[in-house]
Amino acid sequence: MIKVIAGYKLKEGANFAPVLRKLRSQAMQFPGFIGAENMVSDKDYHTVVLVSTWYKIEDWQQWQNLKIRQGIINQAAPLLAEEPEVKTYSIVPTIRWFG
Repeated sequence: MIKVIAGYKLKEGANFAPVLRKLRSQAMQFPGFIGAENMVSDKDYHTVVLVSTWYKIEDWQQWQNLKIRQGIINQAAPLLAEEPEVKTYSIVPTIRWFG
């Protein structure tokens, strides 16, 4: 499994909740999607993070390149103060850290 962490820096007064709802509702229908969490920074409420879980990196890559996802991100562009930052991480058992 992998985790995808997408960070968004919002403009003042931007309502990003509809974008997150659209992304989640579309992703829920996509093969390989497991779940997602939305988070807002305690120190800077203009910083929003979407953490999604996928079965494998290929699932995420297909979703990332899908036109519907790109369309949602493009619609959100006026709300963003800067380009989203997206990083992927493999989930590994803790036991591997000591082996």
